[in-house]
Amino acid sequence: MIAYILGSIPSGVWVGKYFYKKDIREYGSGNMGTTNTFRVLGKKAGILVLCMDILKGYIPMIVAQHVLHVTPSLVLYTGLFAILGHVYPVFANFRGGKAVATITGVMLAYQPALTLCCMLAFLITLLLSRMVSLSSIISVLVGVAISFTTNDLTLKIVALIAASFIIIRHRTNIKRIMDGTENKVRFSWNKE
Repeated sequence: MIAYILGSIPSGVWVGKYFYKKDIREYGSGNMGTTNTFRVLGKKAGILVLCMDILKGYIPMIVAQHVLHVTPSLVLYTGLFAILGHVYPVFANFRGGKAVATITGVMLAYQPALTLCCMLAFLITLLLSRMVSLSSIISVLVGVAISFTTNDLTLKIVALIAASFIIIRHRTNIKRIMDGTENKVRFSWNKE
């Protein structure tokens, strides 16, 4: 329950309302996640929301592992509840984000090496395609592939569930990718 409550914190909505007097769900894609925060509120807000959303997955995992000394398989299910909280947050009428950052936090606490591989896949795909949605999908599929090289059944199950969340939450993006109309990131190398 604590993991679900932490996962339910609507970081993008709170940062938008308290610091910018905007409900980001009324702008851009209408999503309360990191990507829409970057687009609507800018880099500082985007980085803050990214960190908060990662921590929503990371903190429950660390508490379960190192404070409560929960068994490894149950630790991952704790992370799954944090992800559920982000996707269906009690504090935002059960309309949440796409869970990429929260899944990153969960996996960073459980399997740092796997997470780094996924992040590398994300960055390479982003540089090549300039599409955050495609990068998110590719990175989670890489995570599933890597999980299946291990003997950790719970990791495989949670990786498949996480991938399902990501793909389902990105279904409109997938349609736009196929239509050639998906939003692309503009890289700015200026110091400003």
